[in-house]
Amino acid sequence: MAKNKKQEQLDQFRKSHEGEPMTTNNGTKVSEDELTLTAGERGPSLLEDFHFREKIMHFDHERIPERVVHARGFGAHGEFQVYEDLSEYTSADFLTNPDKVTPVFVRISTVQGSKGSPDTVRDVRGFATKFYTDEGIFDLVGNDIPVFFIQDAIKFPDLIHAVKPEPDTETPQGGTAHDTFWDFFAENPETSHTAVWAMSDRGIPKNIRQIEGFGVHTYRLVNAQGEAFFVKFHWRPVHGLESLVWDEAQILQGKDIDFHRKDLHESIEKGDYPAWELGLQILREDQEFDFDFDLLDPTKIWPEDEVPVKVVGKMTLNRNVDNVFDEIEQVAFHPGHVVPGIDFSNDPLLQGRLFSYTDTQISRLGGPNFNQIPINRPVNKVRNNQRDAMHQMNIHEGQTSYHKNALEGNCPFTSSKAEGGYVHYPEKVEGHKIRKRSDSFKDYYSQAKLYLNSLTKPEFAHTVDGFSFEIGKCKSMDVRQRAVNQLNKIDRELAERVADNVGVQVPEENEEVKSDKKDSQLTMEKYDRPLPGHSVAVLVNGDIDAETLKNYAKTFAEHGLNYAFVGKQQKDLSDDISINETYDTAHATLFDSLVILSDGNGLIPDAEEFAALSYKHKKPIIFNEAASKDLQDGKVKLDAPGIFVSDDPQTIVKAFDQVRYWDRA
Repeated sequence: MAKNKKQEQLDQFRKSHEGEPMTTNNGTKVSEDELTLTAGERGPSLLEDFHFREKIMHFDHERIPERVVHARGFGAHGEFQVYEDLSEYTSADFLTNPDKVTPVFVRISTVQGSKGSPDTVRDVRGFATKFYTDEGIFDLVGNDIPVFFIQDAIKFPDLIHAVKPEPDTETPQGGTAHDTFWDFFAENPETSHTAVWAMSDRGIPKNIRQIEGFGVHTYRLVNAQGEAFFVKFHWRPVHGLESLVWDEAQILQGKDIDFHRKDLHESIEKGDYPAWELGLQILREDQEFDFDFDLLDPTKIWPEDEVPVKVVGKMTLNRNVDNVFDEIEQVAFHPGHVVPGIDFSNDPLLQGRLFSYTDTQISRLGGPNFNQIPINRPVNKVRNNQRDAMHQMNIHEGQTSYHKNALEGNCPFTSSKAEGGYVHYPEKVEGHKIRKRSDSFKDYYSQAKLYLNSLTKPEFAHTVDGFSFEIGKCKSMDVRQRAVNQLNKIDRELAERVADNVGVQVPEENEEVKSDKKDSQLTMEKYDRPLPGHSVAVLVNGDIDAETLKNYAKTFAEHGLNYAFVGKQQKDLSDDISINETYDTAHATLFDSLVILSDGNGLIPDAEEFAALSYKHKKPIIFNEAASKDLQDGKVKLDAPGIFVSDDPQTIVKAFDQVRYWDRA
C-alpha cells in the first residue's frame, strides 16, 4: 500500500529528529519520564521532583479559560445524609451523624471534548462531588469508571495529549477514535483495564441520572482514636444503570447535542430527583498485601465479590443551577480538599493530583482566591493570614497578618485534633529517593480479563463493537495491528473478532490471561431498572380521539413515565390533551420506548421509520390492534421479543420488564 502524504511527513519528521534527547525546559537531559520521585517504592511523592513539577505545571496551564479536561460538563445542587454512625471508621462529622443533612454540588462531565462537544460521545465521565460540611469542604473527585488509564501522575500530560484532538488537524473532537490514542494504548499496557471499560457499554451512558460514580483512588478513613482504614468510594444510582447503543449515541450527537444535560435539568425541574447511594469498600491497614492486586494501584479495582460494598448514605440532586457559568464553570474541585477523618494513601496518581489541581485552578480562575467564588465557598467561617492577590473579595481588618503574633492575641489561632484541627495520619515513611514502582503494579491484564469475563454475552459483543469502531478509525495500519496485539494479551476472542473487523492479523501466539475469574457486580445487568423516569413516544397515526390519549397520559403519569404525543402537526385535541411533537422535532433516539396508535387507515412512512429505528435499537414497542394490521415495513417483526400488540395502556408496564430486548434479531 502506498504511503499517504501524512505518513511521508511523519517519516520525514522522525528522520530529522532522530536521536534527540529529552530535556527539561532548562535544557537538562531527562533520565526518567514515567515515574515520579518517591520515598521508596511505595512511599509518597517528593516535592523536590523538579521535572514532574515543570511537566505538570506546563500541562495545567495549557488551556485558558476552558478546563484542559472535563470541559464539557453539567451539574446541580443537592444534599447528602448518612444512614448510620460510621465513627468506627472515621471522625468526619458528615459521616457520623445520621441526623445531619450536608449540602452538595455535583458536576458530571466528559473528559476529552471541548465545552461545545456533544454529550453522548464514547468517553469516561467525570463524577465530582463537593460536600459543604460544617468542618470544611470535602471534594470527592472521581469518574464513572472505577479505574484510570495510567498509574503515575507524571504520565497524565502524555495521556491527555494522546486522547485529545490531534494537533496537526485538531480532530476528532470529543472521542478517542484516532491514531494517537490507540498508539498510546498499544505502547502503554497499563491502559488496558480502563480501555475495556470505556469500550464497553459503560462508555456511552444513557443519561447522567443512570451512571455509577467512583472515587477511583484508595483513600484513608481515620477514626477519633487514630486508627486508619483503606477505603474506596462508590456512588450507586437509585434510578438504575443504563447505556445507549452505539448507533443511537451517534445519531443523538446530531439530533440533540445537549441530550444529557437537558435530561438532568428537566428531571430536577419536574421533581423526579436523581439520587445515588454512597457505598464504601473498607479494608484494615494490615490487609494491604492480602490480595492478588495492589490496593494503591489506580488501574485496579477491589473486586466486590472479595471486598463487598457497604451502602452508608444517600445523595439527592434537587436544585438546578441559576447560572451555568457562575456555578458549573467556576466550580473548583480538588482531591486535596479533605476534612478531619479523611486522608490519603500513597497511590502515585492521587499524590500527583494533590499538587496539580491547585495549580490548574489558579490558571483557569485567575489567581489563588478561587475559593472565594460563591460556588466554592465553605459553609463554615474562613479565617487565616492569607492576603491580597488577584480577585481578592474579602476586606481584611486588623493590624497583623502573620502567625504567631501578640498584637492581636495570636489570632487566628491553630486548633488541636481534639478541637477539630486537621491532623495527617502519622504514617511511617522511609526509603531512598528513587524513580521506581512496586513490581505489584506490573500486572496490566488480569483485571481487564476479569471485567470481560464478568460481562453478559450482549455486553461482550458491544465491547467488541466499541473496539472495532475506535481502532477501525485509525488511519495507520501499524497502530491498528499493535492495538490488536495488546488485546491478544487480554482476551483471545476479543482480539480475533476485532482483528477481523479492522483488517489486521491476529498474532499467531495466544497470549491472553488464563483466567475464568469473574466478579458478579461488574455487569450493568446487576441493577434493577425502575420504571419512573423512562420516556415514551406515542405516535398518533390518523384520527385518535382525545379520551384515548387521556387514558394513556393517566397511565404514564401513574408510573412516573415521561411521554410525548407525536403527530404530523402539533395541535390541541382538548383542553388538556395536545399533540406536542412532530416527526420534525421528535426522533426515536430521544425516547426509551414507543407506542403506536392508528385508526386503521394505514401507517404513514414517518411512523414506519420511527418504529424501525426503535426496533433496531432493541426498545419496547407497543402497537394497538389497528396499527399492527397497518404495519407494512418488514424491518419490524410483530413476533419478536419486546413487541406487544394491545389496546390497553397498562401494557407499557409489562413492556418495560426489559429496557432493551437484546435477544431481538
